[in-house]
Amino acid sequence: MAKVNYQIHTDAIKDNLIPKEITRAQASFVYANEADLLKVALFGVTAKEWRDNNAEKAGNIRDWATLEQLVVLSNMESINALLIRQGLSQPERLMQLNKVAITQMQSLLESNTLKRLK
Repeated sequence: MAKVNYQIHTDAIKDNLIPKEITRAQASFVYANEADLLKVALFGVTAKEWRDNNAEKAGNIRDWATLEQLVVLSNMESINALLIRQGLSQPERLMQLNKVAITQMQSLLESNTLKRLK
């Protein structure tokens, strides 16, 4: 399921945020910037900030995320795709996504169903 939401997210970025005239390297920056938007909305830090603060840990922020955080992150990819297609600016999307992250994390942390999956 996570790969499906990732595809939806990257397609929305490609179709709405990346001008046809830019290079692949420039496009990579746009994708990374959007990935960081999701990380900031959920974790409060960018990928680089997390790496700088966790140099002793192998991997990336997703490797250390809880099941609940991974579920919310996947959901946020789909929601961000919708917000991108609606034309919301990145600051507006950050605010909306942060609200979603808080609400969904609270719901999942209280969920008996998810506790049984662990």
